[in-house]
Amino acid sequence: MEPKTLAEHFSEIEDPRRTGFAHRHDLVEILVITTCALFSEVEGFEDIARWARVKESWLRRFLTLKNGIPSADTFARVFRLIDPKAFESAFRAWVGSTLPSFNQVAIDGKTLRGSADGDQSPLHMVSAFATEIGIVLGQEAVADKSNEIAAIPVLLEAMAIKGCLVSIDAMGCQKEIASTIRKRHADYLLAVKNNQRTLRSAVEDAFADVPMDGFEHTDRGHGRVVLQHVQVIENTGQVDSGTWVGCKRLGRIVSLRVEGEQRQVLETRYYISSAELTHEQLHAAARQHWGIENRLHWSLDVIFREDDAKIRKDHGPRNLALIRKIILNMLRQDTKWPKVSLRGRRKMAGWDDDERMRVLGIKPLS
Repeated sequence: MEPKTLAEHFSEIEDPRRTGFAHRHDLVEILVITTCALFSEVEGFEDIARWARVKESWLRRFLTLKNGIPSADTFARVFRLIDPKAFESAFRAWVGSTLPSFNQVAIDGKTLRGSADGDQSPLHMVSAFATEIGIVLGQEAVADKSNEIAAIPVLLEAMAIKGCLVSIDAMGCQKEIASTIRKRHADYLLAVKNNQRTLRSAVEDAFADVPMDGFEHTDRGHGRVVLQHVQVIENTGQVDSGTWVGCKRLGRIVSLRVEGEQRQVLETRYYISSAELTHEQLHAAARQHWGIENRLHWSLDVIFREDDAKIRKDHGPRNLALIRKIILNMLRQDTKWPKVSLRGRRKMAGWDDDERMRVLGIKPLS
């Protein structure tokens, strides 16, 4: 049996509008039109409606559009009202039905700066990202960065992460989060900084008299050289494995960044993990973790100009953020143009109706 299409997953979302005249445009069609439009570098609901009017004949190849093209106000109202939890559940179900295997999940947050509205702070989104394949697995919204601690367990509970290594920066280095990951039959790799002073001191002390055996790596590029020494030791009681459930390894990465002939920056990072990592595996996992910055957050800002988006009301920012991630996943999973950048592939799908239909997997009406 073929997996459900994205539109079929959309059909499981409850329509939040009252019946009657306000319900004259089909919810799935509104979501499909918006997804199609965002391939074409539109900005805001006015542009989505204009784009749809220009593309109406193409849209009618696969949509009924019984009452024509929705207005900009209709697009805005629908996205403000859709229950983001239901939308994200449909997204996760669609992702789960199309995913290849993966081993590491990076979790990190990003602020949508353009979503600030008067005294209301901008929306902060915590995302889960399959690092090897570059696919977004899910998202959870929080009021501000400090609330990531509450959002991360909710996100973890909603995903299938069994057997994976879950990497999180220092904000997520919390006993409850470590416990949640282990209960989900996954392993954790948590960065340790001064928000956990006792833990940080314990890990630092554990490395005090350890021989400098480890893994060394050199990165060169963009006018700088980064030298790294990576070391993993067994947790033999330095960190309480009851408090930090299942902690088996302690890690240290010392980095020296040299820029040109003048500036040198030395940084030491510490980690705890429930996985039995080697020196090389810690280096690879720490490196892959930052893929969420380079391959997700950077892509959302540079390809989709997410920080410039001025959608501000109710659930609108959160729901539009999910549409962007849907498109990013589609572009990443498409293999037809492997040598073309994601930005280039988005442009191609925006310019060419047949290419857009192919990437979206849309079938014409019979």
